[in-house]
Amino acid sequence: MNKKQSYYVQTDLIVLFILFVSASLLAIYNAEQLEQYANSDFVIKQIVWFAIGVCIIAAIQYLDLEQLYKFSTYIYIFGILILFVLLISPESIARPINGAKSWFNPKFLPLSLQPAEFTKITTILFMARVITQHKAKFEISNLKTDTILLIKLIVVTAIPVSLIMMQTDFGTSMVYLFILGMMIILSGISWKIILSLISIVAGAGAAVLTFIVRFPDLAKELVGSGSAYQIDRIMTWFDPAQQSADSTWHFERIHMSLGSGQLFGKGLNGVQVYYSEAQTDFIFSVIGESFGFVGSALVIFLYFMLLYKLVTLGLNVFKHSPFGAYFCFGFLSLILVHVFQNIGMTLGIMPITGIPLLLISYGGSSVLSTMLGLGIVYRVAVEQTIQNDYLFK
Repeated sequence: MNKKQSYYVQTDLIVLFILFVSASLLAIYNAEQLEQYANSDFVIKQIVWFAIGVCIIAAIQYLDLEQLYKFSTYIYIFGILILFVLLISPESIARPINGAKSWFNPKFLPLSLQPAEFTKITTILFMARVITQHKAKFEISNLKTDTILLIKLIVVTAIPVSLIMMQTDFGTSMVYLFILGMMIILSGISWKIILSLISIVAGAGAAVLTFIVRFPDLAKELVGSGSAYQIDRIMTWFDPAQQSADSTWHFERIHMSLGSGQLFGKGLNGVQVYYSEAQTDFIFSVIGESFGFVGSALVIFLYFMLLYKLVTLGLNVFKHSPFGAYFCFGFLSLILVHVFQNIGMTLGIMPITGIPLLLISYGGSSVLSTMLGLGIVYRVAVEQTIQNDYLFK
């Protein structure tokens, strides 16, 4: 292997990826043992998605960060157009699932893709460009320039969020808003503006939650029948003791599954507690039942190592590529919110939403979009290695 080829071998990222793939396949294999998934082939399909994802990562290495910077505007616009096309598509191409029109799932193809998963990456990429461009234009920041940057970031995020809210996909919209909040903080905007914004958002959030808890029936009427189940989820999370047995059944089964694994779990083929979406939204319950507290802690440690890598890579690359650094920070925000929300709803500290555990949950869209983001991060790491080599020559 020559020196140029060695730049493309990022051992830490490769090892982390292999560990995540192993954890994903083991967890999904155990989920398949539940009766409702008899004769399913989730593991085989997940292997296919990961294989396609590796090809995506390899393809991205042919683009450098400067090219990604130049193309980011067009990539963002393409993502917005796909969301718009989804909304106007007939049901033969995009039929609603659980009241949400969030997937391209044509009847003539045995697959479905969720565009909102991919636009998370395209939006982060464009936000990184917006911040970098703004910082280059206004080298000395003040309240006026920071306010301009804040407005830019809000507009960039508001467009996809508006289209996703029209799909009645509240959970995914919250992911975008969390990423926006993190990017605002990490972009260096004045804390006077940030604290004011936090106060407004916290006040509005508290007011909405109070209204839902005190007047749940009225809240259901306001959001419409297609989103009424989201109010039920919030009420079940806020006060499960006051809800009907039907409303809390899923909630209780998830906790029963997670807790029944105890310290070391029941092992392979040992899952026994039935609940739906075990291979996707509630894969962490499968991990808890199969491998216990120890296995669950190891999975959380894997995420900690990935987040640590993203932080250190972003800080190290900032001097020669702010664009690459901001993308790493945005991708970190995406991983963080998915992990916190997914594991949090499994533990009962967050309301139940349809947010997968990235890199472990079964699903083509979530796997491929995450691999797309990892491909860009991998390219950032390659260019950081090249830069360090030139510096020490």
